[in-house]
Amino acid sequence: MYPIAWFDIVEIIPSEKLSFTFSGLTIPGEISNNLCVKAYKLLKEDFSIPNCSIHLHKMIPMGAGIGGGSANAAVILKGLNEVFKLGITTLQLKEYASQLGSDCAFFIDSVPQIATGRGEQLVQSTFSLKGYWIKLVNIGIHISTKDAFQNVSFVENKKTIKTILENTPIETLGSEIQNSFEPYVFKIHPKLKEIKEQLIKEGAVYAAMSGSGSTIYGIFKQEPTPDFNIKKSTFFEKILRLEF
Repeated sequence: MYPIAWFDIVEIIPSEKLSFTFSGLTIPGEISNNLCVKAYKLLKEDFSIPNCSIHLHKMIPMGAGIGGGSANAAVILKGLNEVFKLGITTLQLKEYASQLGSDCAFFIDSVPQIATGRGEQLVQSTFSLKGYWIKLVNIGIHISTKDAFQNVSFVENKKTIKTILENTPIETLGSEIQNSFEPYVFKIHPKLKEIKEQLIKEGAVYAAMSGSGSTIYGIFKQEPTPDFNIKKSTFFEKILRLEF
């Protein structure tokens, strides 16, 4: 798992009653199901913290497979710990985060890490893409996580991901690591496969789908050009320089 500088914005202010508001992208569903609120209530069970007004300015698309909601939950935990001086250690924050979601603990440190178990067992990695560029494309296709896991195509490899990442040049990484969700997802959504192929044509040294989808990303040595020529209101494209 690798951190990128695509942000939402979270604000926490002590108030007379607990409230959650948002701006930016629309957030569907009941407020009580939002991970930010769940993170607050989780710490409230163990610590005497006041009610808060939580505001989320949403810029990362929902269901994109890049951990936007999980990152917000982790930031709420870290923010409450800092604002109210709770004295929670980093290890304890990760344990709380793991109760909220499989990948939430990653965002407590937010450095390159190898994740095992459900995603909560983390070991820092020396793998670095510092100086490279990443281009992320999301065209608003929703992938059912349940369906993706039920139809995953595993590829046998005697090497661990850690060994591959830390001993393989980025230019040949595509021959060593493939996203096992892609065969199923690309079959039902061929447009996503086309986007991956287009990123490679544009010069990406590695391209793949993020997690179970549906964001497609490419890693570039030089800053890639924007505009995927997809005219769609739910289209998101982000180009970022990698810092780790």
